[in-house]
Amino acid sequence: MTASTASAERAPLPAGLDTAAAGAAMHALIGELYPICRSITGDGFRQTLARLKQEIPLEVHEVPSGTAVFDWTVPREWNIRDAYVKNSRGERVIDFRRHNLHVLNYSVPVHSRMSLAQLRPHLHTLPGHPDWIPYRTSYYREAWGFCLAHRDLEQLPEDEYEVRIDSTLQDGHLSYGEFLVKGASSQEVLVSCHACHPSLCNDNLSGLAVAAFLAKRLQGQPLHYSYRFLFIPGTIGSITWLSLNEERARNIAHGLVLTCLGDRGGFNYKKSRRGDAEIDVAVAHVLGHADRPFACVDFSPYGYDERQYCSPGFNLAVGCLMRSQHGQFPEYHTSADNLDFVDAAALGDSLAKILEVFEVLEHNRTYLNLNPKCEPQLGKRGLYAVTGGTNIKQRELAMLWVLNLSDGSASLLDVACRSGLPFAAVREAADLLLRHDLLAPVPQRGAIAVGRS
Repeated sequence: MTASTASAERAPLPAGLDTAAAGAAMHALIGELYPICRSITGDGFRQTLARLKQEIPLEVHEVPSGTAVFDWTVPREWNIRDAYVKNSRGERVIDFRRHNLHVLNYSVPVHSRMSLAQLRPHLHTLPGHPDWIPYRTSYYREAWGFCLAHRDLEQLPEDEYEVRIDSTLQDGHLSYGEFLVKGASSQEVLVSCHACHPSLCNDNLSGLAVAAFLAKRLQGQPLHYSYRFLFIPGTIGSITWLSLNEERARNIAHGLVLTCLGDRGGFNYKKSRRGDAEIDVAVAHVLGHADRPFACVDFSPYGYDERQYCSPGFNLAVGCLMRSQHGQFPEYHTSADNLDFVDAAALGDSLAKILEVFEVLEHNRTYLNLNPKCEPQLGKRGLYAVTGGTNIKQRELAMLWVLNLSDGSASLLDVACRSGLPFAAVREAADLLLRHDLLAPVPQRGAIAVGRS
């Protein structure tokens, strides 16, 4: 069966959540992590995991360079100490210490003197946003370069420049963090986020902060599912984890990749490759009962680590939850994705919505109506109120929907989707009917299939 057998009286996961306080705390955590120069390997990634370990008991894994992971190989480890471009007067006109986006991420070491004409091919700017620094990488092709505001590039005079990138690219390790919140079942909900970007707040740090606070919230709760949290480098991290954990991956019943959860935009959800998995329906249902616009988009093999979890050899039920979509907001992968761009209220709202989704997964059960021939008389059982009211009418309507659709094939999420009622109302109605011996749970294995009624 796929839902919790815990008492119906236990508080829902989002209950009692102070979203304002949680949002402020997540924003503060992002502020601490923002200055760290992260990449897909290296000490910046480890420093980030060490800070997250102060929030949750992460297990840190180190995978050696050269390890074969399916068709890929764990790359050499990159670390950087300093980088600059100096003019002939010795002034730093581009300075890694000022902003870590100034260096092409994964640049090989260089120390040379050259003219502006020789330097220009190694400089990256955004002419359309002349005051922003772009974020650029060269993970799998050895190169070096600098990123700077286009306005600053236009002001560079002809001169002889000293160019230095004090970095190392050598055999080492790929690091990732993992934390399992154990529930009653060996089936798991996967929460995955990439932790490899440098000073980018929405695309990277918002996912880390929300995931860490989700894990903190779930600890100590009476859960049905176990919840596995992964803090990994993008692409190569999920490929590495899947390669090393093929058997464990079979336990993943549902999953979410979290990113871009701190901006002020509405939610966007990218469905799993299956398209109609329980997680897809649960997210759409929760967002559909929120008070602001949202969008659900079909799966595509481009984006974040959902494309690895949803590769045909695994085909896991993993979607990607965002606010503004990656690549669809101007600040994406630029220095404008800073602490001012992410909003504490948006972070708190993202945390609350995901907890609501988990609440649906925890309690999505299938029932059988024990009195299926016509409606049972609810009044004599005290289930019809003498006086009306919106909530009372909703409860009564929810009971009628649950009774009518509980033929052993429709889950509570099916009922909620077909009736248009909130899942919480449908679950409350089922609890009432169960206590009055009008329903019986249907034992099932695996994740409930939804969308059939």
